[in-house]
Amino acid sequence: MAGGFAAVSETVGPKRFYQEVSIIPHEGRHAIALDGRLAKTMGRNILSAPTEAAAEAIAAEWAGQGEHIDRASMPLTGMLSASIDGGAEDADAWREEIVKYLGSDLVCYRAEEPQALAERQAASWDAYVEFMRAEFGAILVTTAGVMAVPQADASMAAVRAVLADISPETLFALQIATAISGSAVLALALWKRFDEPEAIFEASRIDERFQEERWGVDEEAKVREERLKADFLIVARFLKLLES
Repeated sequence: MAGGFAAVSETVGPKRFYQEVSIIPHEGRHAIALDGRLAKTMGRNILSAPTEAAAEAIAAEWAGQGEHIDRASMPLTGMLSASIDGGAEDADAWREEIVKYLGSDLVCYRAEEPQALAERQAASWDAYVEFMRAEFGAILVTTAGVMAVPQADASMAAVRAVLADISPETLFALQIATAISGSAVLALALWKRFDEPEAIFEASRIDERFQEERWGVDEEAKVREERLKADFLIVARFLKLLES
């Protein structure tokens, strides 16, 4: 993610070259137009969204630019552009990356001790394991300790089937959410709105919270976490717009 979608810009961007931002139909999608001309991605593809809600949010980013274009203030544009440019060639890699995480998912590997941590993990993560069974028919095996425990082929296949049938934009967002949270399960829960995005992000940080309570807060780690959370919430918004 090279700095993250919520990164703060440290350089002056190119001068704004347009006055009016609009949305026009284009090949069954909703394209962004600048002074009536179709906007392009970094890869020179047409910048178009699959839903009107997503297009409106992205058009608002373009309309909100000042004298200079600050791409760091356009995270949704960045996500859409990356998913369009990479979708044709990278979709299979994104899909396999998500499945790879599922094979050793965060929520499936619990602490043996201390007991307080193990109980906290179970109190949060058991609900997500049940979500996978109820939503996708994927029955996940959990374990305590670090020894690898393979997931059933049927469970992996069930998730692969779901991922094979979604748009490149959604797949890209899920891959980013998986990488941020360290969990394909939590990313899929974010997509299906199993819980609020903030709560899902917190579920990915249970071990870190436990360590903070014992040893105190590492300020540098906290800054990194805040950036990760900002990106996670952007991904959550992007996914919601794609479903609207």
